[in-house]
Amino acid sequence: MVSQTPLNPSAPWFRIELDETDWREEEAQNLIHWYGQMLLVRRFEEKLLDLEKAGLIHGPAHSSIGQEAGAVGAMSALVTGDKINGTHRAHHQVLLKLLNPAVPQGFDIREDAFTPEMDDAIYRFMAEIMGLTPGYCGGRGGSMHMRFADAGVVGTSAIVGGNPPHAAGYALADKVLGRDQISVAFFGDGATQNGASYEAMNIAAAQSLPVIFFIENNLYGVSTRISEVTRETRLSSRGAMLGIASIECDGMDVVAVHRAMVEARRIIRETGGPVVVEALCYRHFHQSGGRNGSDFGYRSKEEEAIWRERDPVALAEARLSALGLLSSEELARIDALVTDRVGAAAARLTEPVPGGNALRIPDSLWPDPATRDQGMLGDLSELAGKRMLDHDAMRAGPVEKVKFVTAASETLAAAMARDPRIIVMGEDVHQMRGGVSGFTKGVLERWPDRVLPMPIAENGFTGVALGAALNGLRPIVEVMFGDFCFTAADQIANGVGKVRHMFGDGFPVPLVMRVRVSPHTGYGSQHSGDPSALFAMFPGWRIVTPSNAFDYIGLMNSALECNDPVVVIEHTELYQREFEVPAGDREFHIPFGAANIVRSGMQCTVLATSVMVQNTVKAAEESGIDAEIIDLRNIDHHGMDWELIGTSIAKTGRVVIAEQTARSLSMGAIWTAEIQERFFDFLDHEILRVTGGLAAPTVSAVLNRAALATSADIRDALHKIAEN
Repeated sequence: MVSQTPLNPSAPWFRIELDETDWREEEAQNLIHWYGQMLLVRRFEEKLLDLEKAGLIHGPAHSSIGQEAGAVGAMSALVTGDKINGTHRAHHQVLLKLLNPAVPQGFDIREDAFTPEMDDAIYRFMAEIMGLTPGYCGGRGGSMHMRFADAGVVGTSAIVGGNPPHAAGYALADKVLGRDQISVAFFGDGATQNGASYEAMNIAAAQSLPVIFFIENNLYGVSTRISEVTRETRLSSRGAMLGIASIECDGMDVVAVHRAMVEARRIIRETGGPVVVEALCYRHFHQSGGRNGSDFGYRSKEEEAIWRERDPVALAEARLSALGLLSSEELARIDALVTDRVGAAAARLTEPVPGGNALRIPDSLWPDPATRDQGMLGDLSELAGKRMLDHDAMRAGPVEKVKFVTAASETLAAAMARDPRIIVMGEDVHQMRGGVSGFTKGVLERWPDRVLPMPIAENGFTGVALGAALNGLRPIVEVMFGDFCFTAADQIANGVGKVRHMFGDGFPVPLVMRVRVSPHTGYGSQHSGDPSALFAMFPGWRIVTPSNAFDYIGLMNSALECNDPVVVIEHTELYQREFEVPAGDREFHIPFGAANIVRSGMQCTVLATSVMVQNTVKAAEESGIDAEIIDLRNIDHHGMDWELIGTSIAKTGRVVIAEQTARSLSMGAIWTAEIQERFFDFLDHEILRVTGGLAAPTVSAVLNRAALATSADIRDALHKIAEN
C-alpha cells in the first residue's frame, strides 16, 4: 500500500515571537538609542519628501517610512567592519550604517548633542540623494546607488535582485581572507521572486558564506501584492528550501528584528552561514514620493490604517513610555534634536530664491558637467613598473613552443602562486583535471580551496565575483560559452560595467572574466556567439582578444594585475595550436592599449582580431597583396591603439576590418565610424568589413562553415580594395 512520508527542510525554519517581557529584558539605553535612530530615519525621510515636492531632488525618492524598525534592529547587530548593501529603497539602512561609526561610545540621545562627524554623515548622505558634490559618491549615485566602503556600505543596486549576489561576494572575500565579519543583503518581496536572488542564496549555501539575506517583506512590489505573483507568500521558505537557516520576525518591532539578527549571527558563528531573515513590514506610502498607495487604487485606505496602527516609531514610543524609560519631555527633546539636525543638513544644501520664499540649490554644490565621463576606469598606474615584453623582445632570447591551452594553465598557476587573492569561479572548473578547457590544470592540486565550482547560474556567480572584487579578492570568472554571457548580462552591464562610474570612482574592481568562444564546433546557434560587442557597450570593461599564446600570457598577467574589470575572449580554435613563447617565462606583461603589427605592408591596413589574424596573414600571402596586418589585441573603447592604427592608415590609405563573428555581433561598424571621424582625410577608399553572416551559426557542418568569415573572404576583400 502506498504511504506518504512528510518531508521537511534540512535547515531550521522558524518565527521569532516576542511579548512585553522581551522589551523589559533589553538594556534601557539600547531601547532609547534605537528609538532615537528610528525617529531620525523618519524625520530624514520626511525632509526628503519635502525636498522632492519642492523640486530639489532629481529622480525618485523611495521613502522607507514605516520600515524603520527593520533597519534599526538589523544595524544594532552589526559593527563597522560588517558590510551591507541594499536596493532602490535603502535610505534607512544606509543612513544608519554611515552614522553608527561616528556615534561616540556611551552617546545618550536624551542629553548629548550630535557630534560634527554625526552631522557630516547626515549632510553628506542628503547631498548624495540630491545629486550634489558633497555626497559620498559626488552626486552620481543619488537615491538608489550609494557607496561608502569605510562605513561598510559597499554599494546599493537599483536593479531589483541585483544586490544579493554582491553581498554573497563580500562574504566570500571575508571567508577566503580570514576576516571575522558578516555581510547583509537587504532586499524586498519583489527581489525575492528574482532569479538572481535565488542564485545568490544557493551559491552562499553551497559555499557556507557568512551572509544574511534580509528580506523586507512589505507585501508590495510597486503596486503588485505578493499573493498575486507567488503561491507561497512566506518568503523565508526560499532559504529553508535551499538548506539555509531561516527566520521570520515582526518587522514593525525593533526588538524582534534585533533578536532575529542576533540569532542569525549566532548561527553563522556556529555553522559558517548563510541565514535568511524575513521581516514582515509595511511601507506607509506609494513606491516613490509621499502619496498613499490607496491613491492609486492598489490597496485600500482600511488596510493602510490597520498597518499604521502598528507604526514602529509609535509602537516604540508607547512601550518606552509604559516602561517608564522616557518621559513626554524627553520624547519631545529627542524629536526636536533629530528634527533640528536633519533641518541643519538641508539648510546647508539649499538657499532662498531671491525675492521669494522658495528654495534652490546653490550653484557651487553641483558637480562639474565636464566630469560626466570621468571614473569609468582607472589610469593603469598599477601596471607601472611591471616587466613588459612584446614579440620583438621575445625573439631576442630563448623561446619554446607550447600549446595555447598549456600556456593558459601555466600562467594561471604562476599568478596564483604570486597572489593569494586570486580565485577561480565557474562551472566544472574543479573537475576533469582542469575544467572543460584545462585552464585550472596545475592549480587544483595546489589550491583546491581557491577553485570554486559554481552552479549553472552565470548571472548569479558573476554578481558574486563582483562583490568579491569589491571586498579584496581578485576573482577569475570562467564562462563556458560566449552566448552564456547574455544570461549574465545584468551583472555584466548594470553591475560590473557601471559600478565604478556610478559610485564616483576611487576604488578598484579587479575582476577577470574568461569567455570561451567556439563558433566552429557545431554546437549551434546558442553556443557559437562572440559576445565582445556586449562588453563594448559598457565602457567600464576592458576587452582583450589574444590571438596566440605569447599574447595570452602577457595580456592575462596584465589583466590579473589590473584594477579594472577585464574580459579575455578566448577562441577555442587556438587552444591546441602551438606558439613560440619565452622559454620558462610565464610572468611577463603586455601593456594595455598596444596593438601589434603582425605584417608590414603598403597597399592597405587590415585590422584583425583573434583567429582572423592568422587567417589574414594567410590571405595576404595567397593574394600577393602587400597588406599591413594589425592584431588589435585590445578592442574596448579605451584600449584601441588609435595612434598605431592612424599611422598605418596614413601610409596605406585603405582599411579592411576582419572579424569572424556574425555581422550582427560585429564591432567593425563602431570602428569604421571612429576611423572616419579620426582619419577621414587619409582614406582613399571606402572601409571594407569582413564578417560572418547575419544569423548565428547553426549545427549543420556546411551551414556552420558558411556562417563564419574565412581567409577566402579576406582574400576577396584584399583584391577589391587593392584593385580600385
